[in-house]
Amino acid sequence: MKNPMYRFALIATVASTFLINVPLFASGTDDRIESAAKETYVFKTYLQDDNIKMQSKDGLVTLTGTVSEASHKSLAGETVAGLPGVKGVDNKLVEKDGAPAAKSDAWLITKVKTTLLFHSNVNAIGTEVLAENGTITLRGEATSVAQKDLTTEYVMDVEGVTQVNNKMTVANAAIKTDQNAKVDAIGEAIDDTSITALVKATLLNHRSTSALKTTVNTKEGVVTLGGNATSPAAKDLAGKFARDVRGVKKVINNISAT
Repeated sequence: MKNPMYRFALIATVASTFLINVPLFASGTDDRIESAAKETYVFKTYLQDDNIKMQSKDGLVTLTGTVSEASHKSLAGETVAGLPGVKGVDNKLVEKDGAPAAKSDAWLITKVKTTLLFHSNVNAIGTEVLAENGTITLRGEATSVAQKDLTTEYVMDVEGVTQVNNKMTVANAAIKTDQNAKVDAIGEAIDDTSITALVKATLLNHRSTSALKTTVNTKEGVVTLGGNATSPAAKDLAGKFARDVRGVKKVINNISAT
C-alpha cells in the first residue's frame, strides 16, 4: 500500500502543473492572436497608417488607439473578431483629431474613396474624388467604359451621395493589362479573415445593403452570405457587391428574401 503522504504529494504536483500550464497556454494563444492580426491583409494595407494597440487576455481582445476614419474602427474590429481563438472584442478605437466632420464634403470624399478601395473591378487608386453638397465628381482613368460605368454605380449607392458626375477617361490597352495583373496579384494574397471583414464593410458602406442583417463566412476565398433581405433585389445587390470585393473567388448567396 502506498504511503498516503506520497499520494497527496503526487496529486498536488499534478494539480500545480495543470494550473501553471493553463495561463501559459492562454498566454500563447493571446500572443498568436496579436501576431495573426498584424499579419492580415487588412492591417497591413488599409490600417497600416493607423495607431492601433491590441491586447488579448484569454481570447478577449481590447483595441485602443486612433484611426484616420470611422470605417477603420469597424474594419479593425471585424478583422480581429474573425481570428481563431478570439472570444470577443472591446473596440475602444477613436478617430484622430482633425478627422472630417460627419456628413461634410471631406467626410463624404473619404467614404467614397474607402468604398472604391474595397472593390476589385474599379480603379480606386487612379480615381480622384471631389464632393460638393452631396454631388460627387470623379476624375482619373478607368480601364474600360464598363469600369467607368461601374464606378458611377458604386459611388451613387454610397450613403450621402445625391449625384455623380463621372469625368473619368478610358485608359489604353497596355495600361489595362498592367492594372489587371496587379488586381490578380492582390486577390491571391488576401486571407479569409480579411475578406470577411472587407465584405461586411462593403455591404455596410453601400446604401442599398447597409440595413441588411447579413452573415458572412469565408473559406479559401469562397464567401457564403446568410441572413435576411427585404427583397430579391436587395439580395442580388448584396451578392454583386460581395463578388467584387478584393480576394473573393466565389459567392454563395444564401440570403433569404422576403
